[in-house]
Amino acid sequence: MSKYILTDANDVNRCWWCGSDPQYVRYHDKEWGTPVRADRRLYEKICLEGFQAGLSWLTILRKRENFREAFDGFEIERVAGYSKRHVSRLLKNDGIVRHRGKIEATINNAKRAIELQEEIGSLAKFFWSFQPKQRKFDAKRAVTAESTEMSKQLRKRGWKFVGPTTCYSFMQSMGIVNDHHPKCFRFDELAG
Repeated sequence: MSKYILTDANDVNRCWWCGSDPQYVRYHDKEWGTPVRADRRLYEKICLEGFQAGLSWLTILRKRENFREAFDGFEIERVAGYSKRHVSRLLKNDGIVRHRGKIEATINNAKRAIELQEEIGSLAKFFWSFQPKQRKFDAKRAVTAESTEMSKQLRKRGWKFVGPTTCYSFMQSMGIVNDHHPKCFRFDELAG
């Protein structure tokens, strides 16, 4: 078996990165790579991927409910209306990652998300336009031509904390690419 596969006591093969942490395994089994087309969820995830920069995803996953509460469920219009007072409040919230730049980027990106919805019709239409035509599994891949172009287009529109690696991680988690290992039980479930 590949070093990129973990087999549990029930002989279920999973991608190696989720390890044995129950929350991480549940995230792998139920969410990661499942296609998402709801704008609010897409906005939430691109923001959380930005918060994750320099940290592990498990750190963000463990704080995700706190983030949802702190950012009003990532309701785009509400977050777009946040003021300096909201930023000050968020910087005091020890349940989230208290990074001024990332907090301000989340507010900025809500405003940019509304502009993108007005321009293209939905965030889903924009993000899914970067779905690659063909893919071959590569466990070491962190950036693709598509994630680089997504990042370029987002930054051109004023988005923050959306580099090519962040965009690729976002694409993987939202199912825009199926990056489960081919021997992972989720790969075939999502291949259709």
